[in-house]
Amino acid sequence: MNDERERFLIRYAGDFAPFVVEKAEGSWVLTTDGRRILDFTSGQISSTLGHNHPRIAEAVERSLREVIHLNSWMINEDVLELARRLAELLPDPLEQSILLNTGSETNEVAFKLAKAFTGKFEVVGLTRSFHGLLAGTNSVTFSMGHKGFGPNMPGSFAIPAPYEYRCPVRHCVRSCDMTCLDVGFDLVDQASVGSLAAMVVEPVLSAGGVIPLPDGYLRAARQKCDERGMLLIADEAQTGFGRTGAMFAFEHDDVVPDILTVSKTLGGGIPLGATITSAEIAEKAVQNGFLHITTHVSDPMPAAAGLAVLDVIADEDLVQRTQKMGAYLMEQLRALQTEFPQIGDVRGRGLLVGLELVEDRETKQPANDLGGAVTEECLRLGLSMNIVKGDGSQRNCLRLAPPLTTTAEEVDIAVGILRTALRTCL
Repeated sequence: MNDERERFLIRYAGDFAPFVVEKAEGSWVLTTDGRRILDFTSGQISSTLGHNHPRIAEAVERSLREVIHLNSWMINEDVLELARRLAELLPDPLEQSILLNTGSETNEVAFKLAKAFTGKFEVVGLTRSFHGLLAGTNSVTFSMGHKGFGPNMPGSFAIPAPYEYRCPVRHCVRSCDMTCLDVGFDLVDQASVGSLAAMVVEPVLSAGGVIPLPDGYLRAARQKCDERGMLLIADEAQTGFGRTGAMFAFEHDDVVPDILTVSKTLGGGIPLGATITSAEIAEKAVQNGFLHITTHVSDPMPAAAGLAVLDVIADEDLVQRTQKMGAYLMEQLRALQTEFPQIGDVRGRGLLVGLELVEDRETKQPANDLGGAVTEECLRLGLSMNIVKGDGSQRNCLRLAPPLTTTAEEVDIAVGILRTALRTCL
């Protein structure tokens, strides 16, 4: 099997998993060799409702009978209804959507809108961020993906992420006072050619180590943008639709971004994303020449799946459930932290949680080798969780993001496997 993968597949993100999947259901993945693996990655943090939820299957089956794909200029009822539902869920003035496929694409479109609206081209991101690996998005993705591909897009700036456990400006101790934001924009102002278009932020920097933005950060970022005539883009690929215990993570700060991007958690495993903004921004961008055409923009089948996801989230009260199960998962992991001094930090929001492994809690020396070993041992024991790879400097950060439908029993199984793996690897 490994020979076939080596022969026929390009390795796009390191090695493949050491098994082949036969079936997936709920929080579990079944392999062709009979293994049953608890998936605390929700696929690619996309199977919001668990794998192969019957409501999504029904929606896709209906679309397969009615209409799968259309010319991009033709809009069907599911596309219209999903755009309407998104506008209904979101605060004013976020009301106009473009339905796309991946998070990278939604952010690329957000940058295009911001540039067309402002007439400017510079984009500010956070270190440790991940917004995609297309030309524009890769230029403000600072957790990985730069080596060997030449220069970034002109006008791409990084400011220090508000990483409370490891203050990037060596200033704060455990509580971020957002000096990093002030210092970052001081640097941006000095480097800018006067063409600042937008700032893009993830409410939780997931690929960068599961780092939640501190309370008030989005409000402060909003002010920085307003002072410079920039748009604020919130990238909620991983945090939208209940994952953090709110429908959208920007709600924690009571801030409305100018542009919102969603993907992963909207499709429930089907490739679906959306870039959402105000009528004012959309109209002016179009007047200034905004253009984005792909073969699968506004496709009916993904829209049908997205509607099913929204229905299940509402019908099963999954936002409230995520608050409860997220608190339980955090409680169990913090109890585990008291057993193992190698767990330096436990952090996250809702059901997006990270553990940081260290050699010593005083020095906070990253335990990269331990992180890799624990991840491999967990998989061998039947638990899949994402290790945050990045450029190799974040291998000590472990990420758990189970489906919003996960149970307390499944949380107990996962924490039990993690406990065994830690004992084995130490």
